[in-house]
Amino acid sequence: MREYAKSKKLDNVSYDIRGPVMDEAGRMEAAGIPIMKLNIGNPAPFGFRAPVPVIEAISSRLSQTEGYSDSKGITEAREAICEYAKSKNIPNVEIDDVYTGNGVSELITMSMQGLLDTGDEILVPAPDYPLWTASVTLAGGKAVHYICDEQAGWLPDIADMKRKVTPNTKGIVVINPNNPTGALYPESILKEIVEIAREHQLILFADEIYDRLVMDGKEHTALASLAPDLFTVSLNGLSKSHLLAGYRVGWMCLAGDKSRVKGYIEGLNMLSSMRLCSNVPAQSLIPTALASLDSTKEMLVPGGRVYEQREAIYSAITQIPGVSAVKPQAAFYIFPKVDIKKFNIKDDEQFMLDFLKEKHILFTAGTGFHWINPDHFRIVYLPAKEQLVKAGAELADFLSTYRQV
Repeated sequence: MREYAKSKKLDNVSYDIRGPVMDEAGRMEAAGIPIMKLNIGNPAPFGFRAPVPVIEAISSRLSQTEGYSDSKGITEAREAICEYAKSKNIPNVEIDDVYTGNGVSELITMSMQGLLDTGDEILVPAPDYPLWTASVTLAGGKAVHYICDEQAGWLPDIADMKRKVTPNTKGIVVINPNNPTGALYPESILKEIVEIAREHQLILFADEIYDRLVMDGKEHTALASLAPDLFTVSLNGLSKSHLLAGYRVGWMCLAGDKSRVKGYIEGLNMLSSMRLCSNVPAQSLIPTALASLDSTKEMLVPGGRVYEQREAIYSAITQIPGVSAVKPQAAFYIFPKVDIKKFNIKDDEQFMLDFLKEKHILFTAGTGFHWINPDHFRIVYLPAKEQLVKAGAELADFLSTYRQV
């Protein structure tokens, strides 16, 4: 019998959403063992609900959103996105520069497929949202990881970024606010990144989907707002800020100077047309959602759910001997460090697997985010505060006797 293997294009793509830890979690659940899942940024299972006006908007328009839309999206949605871009001082975005997508993930892949040839390089942060590295690789390019410095609050190491620019570099990916660290980049760092792009005539890719989930009185600065003379691809969506992960509502704006990227834009237009369009009912809620930007802000201040959950997990984690963490300023992730010498940890995935088996709690290994050492893991702090306190206590108990063999 003839057998079929996966495409060779996937051989070097590191994006395994399963793996032994997830497989074990699946087996445990199938056996009736409840798992506390702190591994994925999906608000719905933890009692978060989308704003009522947003749900009403999509419900009332269902009968009007049958059939395909323009490949880039319906006019009303793209007009609302243009207005949002203006509010963030993102320059030179007109309706034809906006592409709606089935979540930002689809658009990340599209942005790389339309640009890269074999041997082209893109600078990607380490740690990263792993779809960026996977999409670069799938498109035939090479993801070159620049270090984000934990000692500096997980800010990009500008010197490392400069060292890694080569004649093959086409762009820089900036994830701000950052997943998995929860870091928020100050304007001073963003300006230094823009200067690198300016010097080497690089495209900027700004993944800013957490820009409305910022705490501690901080403000998010859109990368494109600092680079009107450069070309920036800005990506955003509603999955996180409006608790709409399952609706798959994202967008991509082409901003700044487009004079040197006409061929790239032709490629993006072709790829956009090839998938016909993104989900039209989901597009229809964009205007209402972007008119309701304050709907989740109460979660992010003292007394608010996300704020208090961050405080709880940070306190619980940093009280454990051998574990430290930088307090996140945005999103809903924390990226703790574990003393690998103290616990003899050589394989962070095995560490996660051992913890899952004993305590029935699911974290994500740091190497899954292209971090270079097996000394970090990511916790999603979406569950209720009491659950997070419990998770911290269980981790402390586990590590009190754990030594990897």
